[in-house]
This record gives sequence, C-alpha cells and structure tokens, in this order.
Amino acid sequence: MFKKLSHGLSSIFKVTLSEKNMDKTMEKLKLTLLKSDVAVQAAEEICKATEKQLTGEKIGAFSKKDTLQKAIQNSIYQILSVENQFDLINTIKNRPNKRKPYVIMVLGVNGTGKTTTIAKMVHLLKKENISMVVAAADTFRAGAIEQLGKHMKKLDTRLIKQEYSSDPASVAYDAIDHATAKKLDTVIIDTSGRQVTNKNLLTELQKIKRVNTPDLTLFIGDSLAGNDVLVQAEKFNESIGIDASIITKLDADSKGGAALSIAYITKKPIIYIGVGQKYEDLIHFDPKWFISKLMGNTKN
Repeated sequence: MFKKLSHGLSSIFKVTLSEKNMDKTMEKLKLTLLKSDVAVQAAEEICKATEKQLTGEKIGAFSKKDTLQKAIQNSIYQILSVENQFDLINTIKNRPNKRKPYVIMVLGVNGTGKTTTIAKMVHLLKKENISMVVAAADTFRAGAIEQLGKHMKKLDTRLIKQEYSSDPASVAYDAIDHATAKKLDTVIIDTSGRQVTNKNLLTELQKIKRVNTPDLTLFIGDSLAGNDVLVQAEKFNESIGIDASIITKLDADSKGGAALSIAYITKKPIIYIGVGQKYEDLIHFDPKWFISKLMGNTKN
C-alpha cells in the first residue's frame, strides 16, 4: 500500500537538512507528492507548512534523522484533519429527532465502487443494530437496480425502487416515507453515476437533494482514478455540496495521493476507506494510521 509515495518520502527523510539545501529539499518533496497524485495546491500547502515548522530550528537539530519526517507528518495530518473527524454511527444513534430517519445521499461517478460501498455501509450499520432502507435512485444505468437489489437481498435489507427512467427524487422520497412509517433509523440513497461534465446529472442530483434534504451527502472517490478523482470531488462539492467522503480501492493504491487531495479540496473529512471486496472491507479512516502507511510502516 502506497509504495510509490512511501519510497519517495523515505529518500527525502535521509537528507541531512540545512539552511542551504532547504529550498532544494522542499522542491523534491513537492515533486514526490505530485508524482503520487497529490493535487498541486495540496502539495504546495504541505511544503509550505513543513518549511514553516523547520524555520527557526537550530541548524544542529537538522541533522536529526526524524526532524524532517516529523515536520512532513504534521503537515499531512493538518490536511487530513481539516475538520473534526465525523462518527457516522454515533451521529445516527444520537440524532436529536429519532422519529425521523437519518438520510444519507451517496454521490460518485461510474466505476468508483459506489454500489459495493453502499452494501458495505449497510453491513457496517446492521452490525451496530441500526435499521435502514435503501433507495435505488439510480434509475438511469441499465442493471443498476438489479445489482443493488442482489446486495440488499444478501444483506436482508429492504430496497425501495421504481421503474427505470422514473424520477430519482421520487424514489428517494418514497424510501424516506417508508422509513418514517416503519420508524427505521436510516435511509441510504443511491444515485446515478455519470461523469461530472453531464449537466443533466448535476441537475438531477440537485433536485434529489432539494426535495429530500439529506442529513449527509457522501462522495465516493476511487483512489486509483488519479487526477480525475480531484475534478470529480471539486465539481460535486461546488454543484451539490459534500459533507464527507469515502475512498475506495485503497488496498490496490500504490500512490496514496487521492485521499490527501480530496481532503484538501473539499475541506471535509474522510470517514471510511475501502480496502477489499468483502462487505467487511470498509474501515474507519484514521489519519494517523494513514500517515504511518505513507511513512512506510507495514505493520497493521
């Protein structure tokens, strides 16, 4: 995991830093981050924060092996902790008005693993004794309703659906109405996954959100999508509004830059990460764990 970025950072950590080679070292750090799909703005912010921490340090301290490493770790942590970490389970269980379901709207383009991630979320919440219903509001992609339905059947969870080409906002509304009547805790709304350049998609999503006022709007980002995921996150955040993100396929990612970039661009927390294909392979995102992986820690 993150071998490319870890290897690049490890070579920087070996530098015996001095005032003379500060600029050269920061440039090398920036290039290493950019090669690992870290957004330019995020890479520059990390370098700026790192240099600021080192400024004023005594020259002798620069010879310590961990001085630069700690500064970079702190700079990355600042980006990943743009807001207080969001605890979804506690938020659902302790919502002020328990007569109403907690509504989650899920966004993401085709191929990000959105449907599988929803299934993983259902599995995770059911383990916490949280009741729910899922809305099949992707009424555009052929097979989307059936694919989601297979997962919900395995997970013994009700799926609210209509015919293809039905109004997605109406499907979501029906699911919320059902959950309210049955006194269920949560509604998860699946949405159509087309490219963010599709204006009709963005208009459709805006309507779903306007009509159903979700409590949480989740962006699903594919860590293997490179710079494309940055464009997706930025566009969805500008057009729809993102409250938090889930990063998928992190187990297959050799770079690790996507998570950093999404956190920086959206200024919203990453709450879970996908690390495999099984329902159990959705885990809580811990910035400290993530950074330890970037630093080359192979344990756990």
